[in-house]
Amino acid sequence: MLQILLNGLSIGSVYALFALGYALVFSLLGVINFAQGAVFAVGAYLTWSLTTGQWGGGQMPLWETDMRLPFLAAAALSLLLCAGLSALIERFAFEPLRRRKAEPLLSLVSSLGVAIVLVNALLLVYGAETRNFDLESLSFIPVLLEWGELRLRGIQLVILLVSLLALAGLLLLFRFSMLGKALRAVAENQSTASLLGIPVQRTIVLTFALSGALASLAGTLVAAGFSIPGPHFGLLFGLKGLAVIVLGGMGEISGAVLGGLLLGLIEAAVPAEYSGYKEAVAFALLFLGLMLRPQGLLGRRPLEKL
Repeated sequence: MLQILLNGLSIGSVYALFALGYALVFSLLGVINFAQGAVFAVGAYLTWSLTTGQWGGGQMPLWETDMRLPFLAAAALSLLLCAGLSALIERFAFEPLRRRKAEPLLSLVSSLGVAIVLVNALLLVYGAETRNFDLESLSFIPVLLEWGELRLRGIQLVILLVSLLALAGLLLLFRFSMLGKALRAVAENQSTASLLGIPVQRTIVLTFALSGALASLAGTLVAAGFSIPGPHFGLLFGLKGLAVIVLGGMGEISGAVLGGLLLGLIEAAVPAEYSGYKEAVAFALLFLGLMLRPQGLLGRRPLEKL
């Protein structure tokens, strides 16, 4: 059971980190940003290119540079680049529709279009080949850690610690910082927040940038722990991220954390001989949970109008 708990927390913490980006945007605008999964993949590929010096491959000629960053520096730079990319997505895919007071469904379709463009751009540049990280800069981490019958890969421990530290930092940020207070005010009522002097548009842009940074960090951690099986792997994680926020409660920050950890534990509990069906098992349990509690674990029931 302890082995299952460690494995589940390792991947579940990444699910929670990734799903927080969904929850942040939904809490502000009431729409799902489908481009989050594509930014997840972009972050993984950027980190891989920065560590290997290889840019391209697949249908375009492969070129290499002598600039190869250590893994931690590459991950940090990728995080910043994806934060900027997500801010641009807000500027060109969400803001024009919001100014015209368009239906939320149009913003969802717009973000889906951005996701398809980004994934196909990655496919054109990198091809569909599997990419693996060379973690020479993390050579100080043991390949395998053993405590009695417990076994944990060193990179799993890194993933778990980084994810939990990031989650704790984010929860403190939302709770005590000016950005967190502004975010909560804008989520409650944009007009009132504007009257109180809160820069609504700037808060929305910063929220998108933060969600992009979270997607990049999650993509880098997953790719380093396993591999990059192709540009479309971000779409699967995008679906899991949606499952997480639905399970925890739409737009609930703490619900995204709880839902991610639970989904990771559910997947880890699937026996090894049925590992190919762990996604199906996880989504089946998710369906049953929503049948019993449609608003999610920490979501609130909508108020009924008289």
